[in-house]
Amino acid sequence: MTTTALPRPRTAIVVVAAGSGTRLGADRPKAFVGIDEHTVLRHALRGVFAAPYAQVVVVAPAGHVGDALTEIGETAGDRRDIASVVVGGRSRQQSVAAGLSAVWPDVEFVLVHDAARALTPPEVFSRVIAALEDGRDAVLPVLPVVDTLKRVAADAVVEAVDRASLAAAQTPQGFRRDILQAAYAAASADHTDDAALVQAAGHAVWTVAGDERSFKITTAADLDRARALVDPIEPVTAGLAPLPPLPRVGVGTDVHAFGGDGELWLAGLSWPGEPALHGHSDGDAVAHAIVDAVLAAAGLGDIGTHFGTDHPEYAGAHADAFLRRTAALVAAAGYRIGNVSVQVQANRPRFAARRAEAESVLSASLGAPVAVSATTTDGLGFTGAGEGVAAFAVALVVPR
Repeated sequence: MTTTALPRPRTAIVVVAAGSGTRLGADRPKAFVGIDEHTVLRHALRGVFAAPYAQVVVVAPAGHVGDALTEIGETAGDRRDIASVVVGGRSRQQSVAAGLSAVWPDVEFVLVHDAARALTPPEVFSRVIAALEDGRDAVLPVLPVVDTLKRVAADAVVEAVDRASLAAAQTPQGFRRDILQAAYAAASADHTDDAALVQAAGHAVWTVAGDERSFKITTAADLDRARALVDPIEPVTAGLAPLPPLPRVGVGTDVHAFGGDGELWLAGLSWPGEPALHGHSDGDAVAHAIVDAVLAAAGLGDIGTHFGTDHPEYAGAHADAFLRRTAALVAAAGYRIGNVSVQVQANRPRFAARRAEAESVLSASLGAPVAVSATTTDGLGFTGAGEGVAAFAVALVVPR
């Protein structure tokens, strides 16, 4: 199956999420405070990624870049490759400038959006972008002022203010990219928002309709309002079918020294004339390594969990008992064993003549293919000195 690459976007959205949230009284930056089980930033990005196709740059506080990347990963869907995070500055203007520095060179329009306006619907982004594409240089979403306004001084009303010519500014605020960059390059003072900065540079700013849901979360009361209005976030699947459960791999190892009672049992076989291994059961390092690997692959702990010294029924038990019980545990957990590969490290006994026999016995007991290999380690180490046997196994299990 082939996929078609998405075109390079004409627009970038800089999401400013670097504020401290002091007035909110939170113990973390405002963008990472929860509205519900998800953060302010997660809800803001839901609207951003549902808006028309655009590069997205999140400006995060120092120390929270990883958190912001996580929020992008959970929200961006198939737009993940056009989203990034940069570290903000001490002021809002510095943070926006940091975001602008990450905008791709061929982007024509830039929208600057406050993450604190977390419930802004995608339609507002669409209106701002449409106005820019129609030739406006700077665009501001606004709401009419509905309250009666008064000018006051020292708690006394001086006069009424005509609200007919007033509007409440919101974000995202959109600009031709060259105009916004030039305004930032020439700025000699901080401004309350980007529209004011651009207007101070001599450019006209035009308006489009904002939205009541695009209020700014600044105080605890604002956060309560957002919590009352928020819609649950559905998981983002990027338009792909759910992935099938993946196979799992486990690694196991076991080591036993010679010096046990009776005869040697190794790889499920009796080895007459060879010294026995010391262990709680028969000391079969090969079988025990297989058990460890299979249990680890299925997330069921290790051999000590199910066959340790607190299980006296396995004292002296051979490989068949261990492997059949392991297969039953794995099946009960919802897996089937794919295959196991095990390597024996020992200078005795010699495996070459009985390797196929060992594979047959172990595979029959486990109910899955087991491959056995052996090495003498060139006489090096514990096993090379003939002091004991080590075994290392890798197992594959597959969800049923």
